Amino acid sequence: MNEAYRPRLVDEKLTQLLGAFGGVLIEGPKWCGKSWTASQQAATEIYIDQQDNRKRALLLPDSVLEGKTPRLIDEWQDAPVLWDTARRIIDSRHAPGQFIFTGSSTVKGEEPSHTGTGRFSRLRMRPLSLYESGDSSGIISLRELFAGGKLENQISGMDAKTAIRLICKGGWPASFWVCEDATMLIASQYLAFVANADIERAGGSTKKPALVKRILRSLARNAATSVRLSSVAADVSADGGDVSDQTVRTYYEALQAIFVVEEQEAWSPSLRSRVRIRATPKRHLADPSLAAAALGATPPALEKDIRTAGFLFETLCFRDLSVYADSLEGTVYHYQDETELEADAVIQLPDNRWAALEVKLGTFEFDKAAENLIKLKGKIAENYPAPAFLGIVTASGGVAYTRDDGVLILPIDCLGP
Repeated sequence: MNEAYRPRLVDEKLTQLLGAFGGVLIEGPKWCGKSWTASQQAATEIYIDQQDNRKRALLLPDSVLEGKTPRLIDEWQDAPVLWDTARRIIDSRHAPGQFIFTGSSTVKGEEPSHTGTGRFSRLRMRPLSLYESGDSSGIISLRELFAGGKLENQISGMDAKTAIRLICKGGWPASFWVCEDATMLIASQYLAFVANADIERAGGSTKKPALVKRILRSLARNAATSVRLSSVAADVSADGGDVSDQTVRTYYEALQAIFVVEEQEAWSPSLRSRVRIRATPKRHLADPSLAAAALGATPPALEKDIRTAGFLFETLCFRDLSVYADSLEGTVYHYQDETELEADAVIQLPDNRWAALEVKLGTFEFDKAAENLIKLKGKIAENYPAPAFLGIVTASGGVAYTRDDGVLILPIDCLGP
């Protein structure tokens, strides 16, 4: 392994998948470290976004896939013919660990004829969590909490000011090689590439950079909320000229295709209650730094706008909780019903264990958040397994501890897989 490589939580899972499947497809936003992670376990590699390699892949796909295995095929979606060719090779070799494909967008143009079922496994990567970047000790293990482990009091070094700095810095591997001030430029440059090139390549049709920026700004203003795309269209229209709902949806789907936006789906447990659960997903940009950059927000500006900082902190927590939950094969949802009872995050594991969490940047909302969580537990527990735990994820607790009502206080800089 490269000495400069910073280990990721997906490393172990990638090893496991390579031992079970002919190929692994790693997907996620650009610059999040997919190629670097894949190269640690690849024997040979080729980068399809290089023009000569792309031409060769389109004309002679078999030759591109030749080489010692596992062979890394980076940005494979630029030559979709490689998918079906690799599938055929996997079938002929009858051996796992043949290929690692990485992609930062879905396929543009003609789709492969085969889904890859049984040959390829998919692995999602996100920007670095605080545990992976070294900004969280990980002393509080999500796995242990689900296993019924007792929360020991732990001192947190996090405060709102530090959390805001980490929001703007983001989870980009490139931040390790530049000074602190320069890290703030990474997200703004990322968005510039998205608006001027990446979204058009993914969407297959002309996109106006100025409109892309306005849509991203609206999504950032509504970060970590269940905003409807019709509301985004109205917001964008008020920001600079009429835009139809369908236009916003087309751009939004293109942003999804390049993993710039991610939806946090609503949790729908099988309940006999007549209470209706709202199904609209929460919408996040892939990293809180992208939302801050879209708003032109610096740490000093967010310190003066704590409400916005709170929503961006929720996006940071969604990113980190998703990375940790992935290691348990879990999924992070949100909950909201017609009575307005809600939970910012519900983590569900494959065996039906679940936990409900509220995300609070400051301590002044702890009592109300705990009251909501306990109410949710009572409503769900009527005909569903009790939660493994209830918790408040925060940047201002000062210490991790268990409240008298049983709700856990979980500083984000103590939390890990």
